[in-house]
Amino acid sequence: MKDCVFCSILEGKIPSQRYYEDERFIVIKDIEPKAKLHYLAIPKKHYKLLSEMNDSDRDDLGHIMSTISQIAPKLGLDGGYRLVINQGDDAGQTVFHLHIHILGGQKMDFPEL
Repeated sequence: MKDCVFCSILEGKIPSQRYYEDERFIVIKDIEPKAKLHYLAIPKKHYKLLSEMNDSDRDDLGHIMSTISQIAPKLGLDGGYRLVINQGDDAGQTVFHLHIHILGGQKMDFPEL
C-alpha cells in the first residue's frame, strides 16, 4: 500500500532498527511505547485485518507467533510478555497493516474485563 507507514518501513523508505527479520516479518520498537519494552511484529505482506487473511497468511501468522516465543529472550523479555493485536477503530488500531504488539520488561497490569 502506498500510504502505509509499515509498508514504507518494510521497503526501507522510512528507516527503523530491525531487531529481527526473516522472509515473513520484521520486529521493530514501537515509537509510542506502552511498556518498558514495546516491539511490533509486522508481517511483510500487507493486510489490515485478520479477516482478510488467506490460508498462506494464516501460516505466516503461526510462524510469527512461534518465532516471537523463540526470540523473546533476545528482546529482553525473559520475565514474560503480552501480545496484542488491535482490530479496527473501536479496538484502537491506528495503522491499518496487521501487526502484533509485544509488550514486556515490567509487571503488566490487567484491566478488568
